[in-house]
Amino acid sequence: MTTPHLPPSEFYATLPKHIAGAGVILHDDRDRVVLVKPRYRADTWEIPGGALDPGEHPWQTARREAAEELGIDLAPGRLLVVDWVPAQPDGRPPLANYLFDGGTVAADRLMENVRLAAAELSHWRLADAADLDELLIPLLASRVRYALKALAADTAIYLHGGRPPEDESGSLPATGTTPTA
Repeated sequence: MTTPHLPPSEFYATLPKHIAGAGVILHDDRDRVVLVKPRYRADTWEIPGGALDPGEHPWQTARREAAEELGIDLAPGRLLVVDWVPAQPDGRPPLANYLFDGGTVAADRLMENVRLAAAELSHWRLADAADLDELLIPLLASRVRYALKALAADTAIYLHGGRPPEDESGSLPATGTTPTA
């Protein structure tokens, strides 16, 4: 796309827009994941996380959200998942979501230290992987499941709408291979 001689601020205003969010996969020694129940969405649970504030990068957001929502100051570990969610029919713009390793915390330590943001959240819980489909919306359940796989495999996973992307032939990309030109 070429834009003839626009000042940078006007040119940047013509570029596509997307939103971004980040969260943490905080888990206990049995790989149960911390979920939170938002007051604004009584029909589902979520992971600790939220939208990036202006000037904030994803890792900062993950840390801030864990502190705000759970009252726990933690330095997130490595990136587990990046999930690109295309624009939605309801008008929501594309979303880039980043999930970081929130670490392993003993369940009794969580019980002692979690202090929910009462205005935003009503409950928290530890959930087994088997409970994710019942508690989370399908997109988030898939994203968290892949984050647990990334955690176990010591890797990071790229997703497109909660699933690994398919190439133009409809097959999944090979792992551990180098693309050919």
